[in-house]
Amino acid sequence: MSAKDLPLRRFKVLDLTRARAGPTAVRQLADWGAEVLKIEAPAENDARSVTAGARDGFDFQNLHRNKRSITLNLKQDAAREIFMKLIETADVVIENYRPGVKTRLGVDYEACRAVNPRIVYGSISGFGQTGPYRDRPGVDQIAQGMGGLMSVTGLPGQGPVRVGIPIADLTTGMYLAIGILTALLEREVSGEGQWVHTSLLESQIAMLDFQASRWTMAGEIPGQAGNNHPTSVPTGVFKTADGHINIAASGGAMVERLSAALNAPDLLSNPLFKDNESRAKNRDAMNAAIEAHTEKRASADLIEALNAGGVPCGPIYNIKQTFEDEQVQHLGMATAAPHHAMGNLSLIRHATTLERTPFQMRSAAPPQGDATAETLTALGYDEAAQAKLRDDGAI
Repeated sequence: MSAKDLPLRRFKVLDLTRARAGPTAVRQLADWGAEVLKIEAPAENDARSVTAGARDGFDFQNLHRNKRSITLNLKQDAAREIFMKLIETADVVIENYRPGVKTRLGVDYEACRAVNPRIVYGSISGFGQTGPYRDRPGVDQIAQGMGGLMSVTGLPGQGPVRVGIPIADLTTGMYLAIGILTALLEREVSGEGQWVHTSLLESQIAMLDFQASRWTMAGEIPGQAGNNHPTSVPTGVFKTADGHINIAASGGAMVERLSAALNAPDLLSNPLFKDNESRAKNRDAMNAAIEAHTEKRASADLIEALNAGGVPCGPIYNIKQTFEDEQVQHLGMATAAPHHAMGNLSLIRHATTLERTPFQMRSAAPPQGDATAETLTALGYDEAAQAKLRDDGAI
């Protein structure tokens, strides 16, 4: 299958994003074939970027793959004129400026809609496009704290703990991408585009899921549960003879399987563990009873026995071990991406599989401005006009 056959190939996306949440949204579209132009300020140092560190580094290359780049200084009228010409035939714009910045630059939704009513305009902010916090700067860790996540992460009594990945950034990007795709589907019926926006705070709260509804429906304030599942018992980390493993065996039938696989009849005979309510009340005692069996056996032996008995379990890897696992290698999560100067890079493939439409890693991140001349030529700017734009600092 060629790139022109990818499912989103017919959509043109203008990428005004920086940092991580915005580029994550764009990546969802670029990975499935959307024609993405990453718009960058010409004065930005090619070696360093606030987007994701060094341009040739692991983060930038993984975050900005499958795109092309043009340089535009949107503070100049000539550059905004070029941008609006691109809007005429674009389908999507994605930005993550603070809410007021896009208006000051003259590239906000209303300005773009006036040129192309079919445009789907995607925005990410820290706290929302309106409200008392709209103009505050927002980053992932701030959202993790305000969104409640740090209060339920870590060991009981440890104090607030951040998650080990920028989960607010990543989920916000994915939520925005879903919203953009939904708006594109709606446009097929209405013929009109619309503004789609979310924020780090909104997405982080949505990602709390059942921990949030414990409060909204039951009035419970969840706390830190460490490696234990907040509500399902027994589910957590258990010592073995040579390390630790995860076991998830909540519910009566699953506890019976666990008891059989561990040859541990005490898990069934002990009245402290007789039902779900008892097990939840006596979680620490049950965990200790399970660990009395698991710590005598090697991790690999336990994983084999528990899986054979139908009990969900698994090893606890570092990142190197994750990519060495035979199932991970079978899934091909590390995928070659051609780079214009560094050859094939090993990047992380999209997590979704479409059976008739294989994922394609078409390229690593582009050189800055690699598509500027071609794009301007297509818009009618000859070499002299481009030279003047370059001399004036517009491109």
